[in-house]
Amino acid sequence: MARVIAVVNQKGGVGKSTTALNVSAYMASFGKRTLLVDTDPQGNASSGIGIEKDALKYSIYDSIIDEVPLTSVIQKTIIPGLDIVPATLKLAGAEVELVSALSRETRLAACLEPVLGDYDFVFIDCPPSLGLLTINALVAANSLLIPVQCEYYALEGLRQLLDTIELVRRHLNRSLVIEGFLMTMHDSRTNLSQQVVEDVKNHYGSKVFRTVIPRNVTLSEAPSFGLPIIRYDPKSRGALAYEELAKEVLERGEEKTGQRIGRPDSWR
Repeated sequence: MARVIAVVNQKGGVGKSTTALNVSAYMASFGKRTLLVDTDPQGNASSGIGIEKDALKYSIYDSIIDEVPLTSVIQKTIIPGLDIVPATLKLAGAEVELVSALSRETRLAACLEPVLGDYDFVFIDCPPSLGLLTINALVAANSLLIPVQCEYYALEGLRQLLDTIELVRRHLNRSLVIEGFLMTMHDSRTNLSQQVVEDVKNHYGSKVFRTVIPRNVTLSEAPSFGLPIIRYDPKSRGALAYEELAKEVLERGEEKTGQRIGRPDSWR
């Protein structure tokens, strides 16, 4: 049965899509059957792997809203062993449509359930909000990978996210754990980046990944060519970092080091 990992942070521009796409690609390169699920209406993970969104018959919207089987939505990618459930701008309307829907928080989990046996890993790229699409991802996931940008206000937005995660765990998904916090866009030339890394480690300890993703121009360029970094520039610093991250995710799974999320007070 697949490990389902949601890549989540309500703050935009922290590297969620970049992380979901590239860690998925490396998992597939390790021989793991991997599914990338794009639940962001911007569809960056979809275009970043070369999906022509205008040519799609179905997207994740059709599964969540109209109950189209996910097997009809899944697309092959240029990476052997990596499939994707693409998203289009049509998904933006799902937030409104889900408000009055039955079982609105569990729609994504129900969509994924029939295909979980076909994969070793499922990575869900979440939108930059704490709306119903993100709640659906939290309910469907076993664990959460939280990208944290190396910037001054990095810790401020995590409080609201962790409070939401705790509510979901308490009421909708008791088994939800944090896979880890991932430091992204690290600039080794600045003292600020290193200070932010230390601050996050002081707050969250072993839950912070050892791997740090550097600020790297090739990571920004690759999606415009519809390629993950493993195909665009596999020797770049960004590529090597995501390869190490994928290995670390594998290690954490093997060691079963996931920890339950405590009550919000325990994070202070």
